[in-house]
Amino acid sequence: MKIAVMDGQGAGLGQTLIKKMRQSLPGDWTIIALGTNTAGTAKMVRSGATFGMSGEKAFCAFFRREAIDCIIAPIGILQPGSIHGEITESMTHAFTQLSCKKYILPVHHPKLLIPCTADIPIKQLIDDIITDLKNVCS
Repeated sequence: MKIAVMDGQGAGLGQTLIKKMRQSLPGDWTIIALGTNTAGTAKMVRSGATFGMSGEKAFCAFFRREAIDCIIAPIGILQPGSIHGEITESMTHAFTQLSCKKYILPVHHPKLLIPCTADIPIKQLIDDIITDLKNVCS
């Protein structure tokens, strides 16, 4: 199974996801780290990603040529200019055109409220994704 993990800035969320997937998921999974910058990508690869790529061009080209089973990304991927300007229109378009399963993490922001998610810790959301991935494989 091929899973892409997208993150920006310092990739703390991506690192946590990848470490948890490597600890919890059985079998041989390909985890692709898609970072908006090289520092974030490097951290995700060190956390256990099979390989990584950085930036807008790599992100968009990857989706044109590779088939993946699912992608996990923060909600910022849906809005160009988010994640401190690291998400471009091309990246949002490439993401929305994917036909795979998409896991969107509602990362909290002072100007964005997703009802019913404010009190859910990110750790619980990650655990829910891992459980769903285990169910897909069994």
